[in-house]
Amino acid sequence: MLFNSTNFALFLPVVFTLYWFVTNRNLKFQNLFLLVASYFFYACWDWRFLFLLIFSTLLDFALGLKIHKTKSQRNKLIWLWLSIVINLGFLAVFKYYNFFAESFANGLSLIGFKAEFITLQVVLPVGISFYTFHGLSYVIDLYKGRIEPERNFINYSVFVSFFPLLVAGPIERATHLLPQILKKREFDYAKAVDGLKQILWGIFKKVVIADNCAVFANLIFNHSADYNGSTLVIGALFFTFQIYGDFSGYSDIAIGVAKLFGIDLLRNFAFPYFSRDNAEYWRRWHISLSSWFRDYLYIPLGGSKGGTWQKIRNVLIIFLLSGFWHGANWTYIVWGLLNGLYVLPSVILRTNRTNLEIVAKGKQLPTIKEFFHILITFCLTVFGFIIFRSNTISQAFDYIKTIFSTSLFTAPHFEDSGKAIITGWLIIFFLIVEWLGREQQYAIEKLGIKWPKPIRWAMYYTIIIALCYFAGSKQQFIYFQF
Repeated sequence: MLFNSTNFALFLPVVFTLYWFVTNRNLKFQNLFLLVASYFFYACWDWRFLFLLIFSTLLDFALGLKIHKTKSQRNKLIWLWLSIVINLGFLAVFKYYNFFAESFANGLSLIGFKAEFITLQVVLPVGISFYTFHGLSYVIDLYKGRIEPERNFINYSVFVSFFPLLVAGPIERATHLLPQILKKREFDYAKAVDGLKQILWGIFKKVVIADNCAVFANLIFNHSADYNGSTLVIGALFFTFQIYGDFSGYSDIAIGVAKLFGIDLLRNFAFPYFSRDNAEYWRRWHISLSSWFRDYLYIPLGGSKGGTWQKIRNVLIIFLLSGFWHGANWTYIVWGLLNGLYVLPSVILRTNRTNLEIVAKGKQLPTIKEFFHILITFCLTVFGFIIFRSNTISQAFDYIKTIFSTSLFTAPHFEDSGKAIITGWLIIFFLIVEWLGREQQYAIEKLGIKWPKPIRWAMYYTIIIALCYFAGSKQQFIYFQF
């Protein structure tokens, strides 16, 4: 069930009404209802994979209790590794088996051996990377003694399967979400209004920005050999805004929907395209994944402590795994390593925490120096996304080679360029609103809060009208495939 679908537009008000007006007097019943609604939401995609979700939930729930009850540290570690191996094993089979099999066969062919491996014709369960990491964070936190085990299976299942975040995040932590599930929730009108505003902005990002950009990004990347360098630059720019509008739009909708149910989810994006260096960019892009790898892998490996080679190793491991998390393709791995190389200089020179505050805080415009730092960081991001979006490494290489040819200085040409110009103006409008609201949790959280009420409501209606008038062709959310 897509957030931008008619089915969800019917599903949400029904669930909201029953949640607050029928089940609100009994917390156990309310959580049970949330779980049923979440399972229904997931089953609308493919009911068969609901059993995999339930099995993963049962596994970590049971092993979590085992970890807590076991006195021996050695046995605790065994139960922890059992959870890790089984969870990652399922992820490997569904998401990575064919990649490893084909890559190994290709590697053998390079040294003269011909090998054929059986590949699996299976559909990737939507959201498997997200709910697997939910469960792993729970058992790791239990092992580390950061939390107490949850003994109610319904409550734990809601933590893993809460429908707004189930298929594309944010990646939640038990330390943050479980306490909210365990306490009685009262309807908060101000929080609900805030949630509706965030949903509105998230849908605008997805429907107006991402879906319109997708038309031209798909056209240019899918036929990149037919276009000149300047056109390929435009394609890369369109994809850069497509993936941001798509993924941060999903996160805004998920966080906004959760607020309607009295629950706060982790922030996942913090205006990453206004970053002044790549370390800042990765603190602002897909925050829940970046912080997951930081807390559960980077810091245990030693983080930025130790010698230079240890720092280099740790950074490259994290970014390699971050790229691999996105999918079974060499393009994602190279993209991850490239971003690791972007970040390495600041880690080695200890400047990676220079830009902790949002750019030009309390000011209308950045300094010239800040502007150029933002521009350089953005260009490096666009370059990386060329590799990310390409189907193969060879396509990415050819794409980049054409950009850096003399055809870069010829006029761009592609179908429906008039509509592309309109999309460009929509992107400019979007960036202006994002810049004005960059100090908030999301762009329109407090934008116009001091304006007269009629003008403020006129802004909201303008966004709604834009949704209706400029809605692009409906596209599936990009991160559903991860």
